[in-house]
Amino acid sequence: MQRRTLLQSMVALAALPLMPKLARAAGTAINVIIPPLHKTNDAWRKLLPPAAYSVLFEEDTERAFTSPLLNEHRDGTFVCAACFLPLFLSVDKFDSGTGWPSFTQSLPGHTAFKADYKLIEERTEYHCVRCSGHQGHRFNDGPPPRGERWCNNGVALNFVPKGQPFPALRS
Repeated sequence: MQRRTLLQSMVALAALPLMPKLARAAGTAINVIIPPLHKTNDAWRKLLPPAAYSVLFEEDTERAFTSPLLNEHRDGTFVCAACFLPLFLSVDKFDSGTGWPSFTQSLPGHTAFKADYKLIEERTEYHCVRCSGHQGHRFNDGPPPRGERWCNNGVALNFVPKGQPFPALRS
């Protein structure tokens, strides 16, 4: 890779957390291509607490009503606990009564989806688009106007209060 390409890539990655906020402020959609981050399971296991690893990379589910993020009501951003990619804004969080942090939407382009049949009936599972870490499931029983409930495992997220710097994206 040429030095110029490397520097441009580093600048683009550093700007990723700002893109969704700028797009919402401008009222426009910005399609950002987020390069995937490939790490082995052993590498993730060394970086993450056991509960977070189990949820993110073995698609486990934390027990309901156990996440401290359930009662997080400050302004800020929720980032993937594995790679630190911003996934949700606090303005999109709501109390669903389910026992897991819930959101009405994710940051555009920051999640990927797949069908999940583990409970027989099809559900929509979503992952961090960068590291493929399992976050939770999206349901169509949320509040208006979108009607979506993004039910997230709290151990799969970290919270960054407004005004504090984002952690550097993991490489």
